[in-house]
Amino acid sequence: MTEWKPGDLLLIDEACSVQFAGERALRLRLVSVDPRPTYHGWVWLTGYVLDGKGLAVDKREVFVRQAGVRLLPAAPTPTPRSAPATGRSRQPTGQVGPARR
Repeated sequence: MTEWKPGDLLLIDEACSVQFAGERALRLRLVSVDPRPTYHGWVWLTGYVLDGKGLAVDKREVFVRQAGVRLLPAAPTPTPRSAPATGRSRQPTGQVGPARR
């Protein structure tokens, strides 16, 4: 069997199967490896396809040659951006400030 684990980032390209040649190559965040036997040296993988920013864009199940799959270095996890600090304090929600004239 393989030593891949859920969360691993895998490169699926022409070394895995001709259907992933060239621009059809995928970066796949692994969810699971199907333990059922298939043809010798081949395996079903389930995972999320990542875009250039590392965000999941599609869930896929792929049938690939184990020997062709490459483990990639872990990509940084995207973090939500926070609002920039303005230096001014804001009033708590629900309170109204003094009337202006």
